[in-house]
Amino acid sequence: MLTTLARIIKYGIQSFRRNVLTSIATIIVMVLALLVFQGLIMFNMLTKIAVQSLQDKIDISVYFKTTVPEDKILEISRSIESLEEVKTVTYVSREKALELFEEKYKGNETISQALDELETNPLLASVNIKARDPNEYGKIAEYINGGFAEEVQKVSYTESRVAIERLNKIVDTAEKMGFALTLFLAFTAILVTFNTIQLAIYSNREEISIMRLVGASNIFIRGPYVVEAVLFGIVATFISMALMIPVIQMSAPYITSFLNDNIETHFYGNFFSFFFYQLLFGIGLGVISGVIAIRRYLRV
Repeated sequence: MLTTLARIIKYGIQSFRRNVLTSIATIIVMVLALLVFQGLIMFNMLTKIAVQSLQDKIDISVYFKTTVPEDKILEISRSIESLEEVKTVTYVSREKALELFEEKYKGNETISQALDELETNPLLASVNIKARDPNEYGKIAEYINGGFAEEVQKVSYTESRVAIERLNKIVDTAEKMGFALTLFLAFTAILVTFNTIQLAIYSNREEISIMRLVGASNIFIRGPYVVEAVLFGIVATFISMALMIPVIQMSAPYITSFLNDNIETHFYGNFFSFFFYQLLFGIGLGVISGVIAIRRYLRV
């Protein structure tokens, strides 16, 4: 068994070296497929970063009546924070709200004069709530309106609902498009690589026929081509990763300015994961395509 396996590996490596042009053509096709696959992974990652950035900018605010003491507001904040749907709750006192308001409109003399004429702080204490999932804001608003209606002056969910619904549509659309593109890519890559490997096998059809006539087993015939396909996947993976590095470096400044996030950090931080997925996809692509392509010649 070990001798047969060693011979299969040996013949596979010899076939890989002997058919130089065919091997190069196959590797080029697989490199292109792997680059698109890697690009899809990066696109999904960038989509998640962009969506997360949008989610961080969306929240709902709960404004409390001036008669509600601070201890009661903090108690309500802890109750809201205990919900599974809630990610963070930030309390903003009336004094802090006034400070932020004055800082925001520091250069506006009209607003500054209006504040000076007022003898009391016109702003309300509030809590800003961020949900783990944008779809959960409705439930959070219902919980607040149902349990703390006497203390709450206003919940800003109505004003944020349009932005939240738009964000949910963007997330759903991005996920569906990414899934559809992944399926299309997998089908196209297998089809192209299948035809390329089939062409390589077709050029050796006489050799396969002779091997069948002398009693070679299907495993012994298929084995070298499977080994060859594995080599295609390995070589294509290293080439595609080598090509991806300068692409990431050149595009990083533009992506960073657009998303306000360093794409190089994500790429190099997950480099081995990306390499593993590339290697798995490359080898799987070659083996599946090679096995399917060679089956027709095992009947010779």
